[in-house]
Amino acid sequence: MKKYLLSFFICIFISLMGTAQDISNHISYTRIYDFLDELANDGFIELNSAVKPYSQLLIANKLDEVRQNYVDQTSDKKLTRRQLKELRYFLNEFALELDQMPESKIYLLKYKHTFTTLIPPVINYKDDYFRARIIPILGMHLQYNDNGNITKRWYGAEFQGMLGKNISIYGSLRDISHTGAGPLSGPTYLNDEPGYEYTLSANFKDFSDSRGGIKYANRYFSIGLMKDNIVWGDNYHGSNILSGRAPSIPMIYLQVKPAPWFELNYFHGWLVSNVLDSTYHYLENETTIHFRPANKYMAANLFTFTPIKNLKLSIGNAIVYAERTVQPAYFIPIAFYKSIDHMLTKGLGVENQNSQLFFNISSRNIPHTHLFASAFVDEMQLRRFRPNSPDKNPISYKVGAHITNFPLKNVSLVAEYTRSNIINYKHSIPNITYASNSYNLGHFLGDNSEDIYAAINYKPIRGLDFKLFYNKAQHGNEYEYRRRGEDPNGLYGNIVTIISNPSLGDIIWSNQTFGLHITYEVFRNSYAIIKVENSDIRGHDASSEVAYGEIRMTAQEALDRFTPAFLHGNNTTLTMGFSFGF
Repeated sequence: MKKYLLSFFICIFISLMGTAQDISNHISYTRIYDFLDELANDGFIELNSAVKPYSQLLIANKLDEVRQNYVDQTSDKKLTRRQLKELRYFLNEFALELDQMPESKIYLLKYKHTFTTLIPPVINYKDDYFRARIIPILGMHLQYNDNGNITKRWYGAEFQGMLGKNISIYGSLRDISHTGAGPLSGPTYLNDEPGYEYTLSANFKDFSDSRGGIKYANRYFSIGLMKDNIVWGDNYHGSNILSGRAPSIPMIYLQVKPAPWFELNYFHGWLVSNVLDSTYHYLENETTIHFRPANKYMAANLFTFTPIKNLKLSIGNAIVYAERTVQPAYFIPIAFYKSIDHMLTKGLGVENQNSQLFFNISSRNIPHTHLFASAFVDEMQLRRFRPNSPDKNPISYKVGAHITNFPLKNVSLVAEYTRSNIINYKHSIPNITYASNSYNLGHFLGDNSEDIYAAINYKPIRGLDFKLFYNKAQHGNEYEYRRRGEDPNGLYGNIVTIISNPSLGDIIWSNQTFGLHITYEVFRNSYAIIKVENSDIRGHDASSEVAYGEIRMTAQEALDRFTPAFLHGNNTTLTMGFSFGF
């Protein structure tokens, strides 16, 4: 009997092990994400696109699934000639994930387990137990308009390793510098430039970006410690749940896929509060006090259900908290964190933490079409949904559609609309705002804003993309989250007074941009780009009376707050550049 039990548990253990590595493919490698999205829209694969980054093994398996089902075997459904070339190209780029060496006609060294290629410049290694690649990073972008010029340079390296069947380790470092005008990224700027924490140099234009992780994965779940950017919520122009724009954060990440119809994603992250803790400091030479930042954490989960093929329904919640130490209850991946928060704080009548709720719907049930919608709920009362309710819920919602290869091959259309109500994403306590390094974790336009985005994409050959797009973004009156009392304007009210103001209200900032982006991927995640964008970005004076909690600004003050000087006014901006491994 003992032999049978031992054999049974050994079989269970082996089945759980499986073969799976989980190296995150960073969200900046947009072309592979676009290609998988296209394959899913055209019905070649099924894909949960609400959660990014994808693992490189998932990418390789999806590509291999298409190869086996629609290339190697006879099928009524055919890839276009360009898609077939893209498929072969990406399969070669992710060959190590499929336990194969990539191929290249131009290589520097090919000896036993090592294969060093010149195009692309990568060192590959593979033996029976260990697979790895080292990728150099180098790039430069030049931008010009009537307001000046910007030169952006970066260099670094990336390492990816797969140990045995289940362990992955990866890391990358990029050292980045700006010269000329800029910087373009900042916590108050209403654009989708990636966020960085600049070093204390004379020009505040230098920064570095270090990401990486170590993970264990099998066929059912993946768990690891990593520092990375994550995106939750389907989108093509900025997610309103987790956008990935803030600087990467360290986190414990768990992904569970026990059945084809269910997926759980969870993380507990260490955020950067940018708030000093007056009770925590270092003492230097017994005279100088160095205050330390206050602790700030975040726990979040997202449950995705697939009731029928190609229909994904996701619901999740999160909490941002700032206790002295981490709260073990928030390490429970399937918890409703607001309820736990009430249990921990209501007995003493103290202030609770900052919780959120979100939803995402994704449908690819219409051929060639992806329909999606998402909602971020900061606070909700059902009565506020009534048309006659003066106060409105602080929520953000997004709806959109993406059509590929219909009616024209190699052409896709995107349309997306985002609306965020007053005070959404904000909080009256700086320690627990929905932000890290002061960058909003949600949509880049923040609260009380509206965004309309439309694009036509044309891909005539493998690697060459043309994108013609239009974007109209608007931001209404700016409000400070005030619970109650007198504000700096000498007015009295409370938070209900603030959210009873009309959504958007006065438009104090607007951005209307037409653009053409031409991108050629020479080899994996290495691009030559040309971008031409005509943007009209302006501040506007508010015409209404000052409201309680409002931060009233002149048109110039609004423009300076929300837009880098390089993009003020009506400009045609030319961007040219190249990159290896970025």
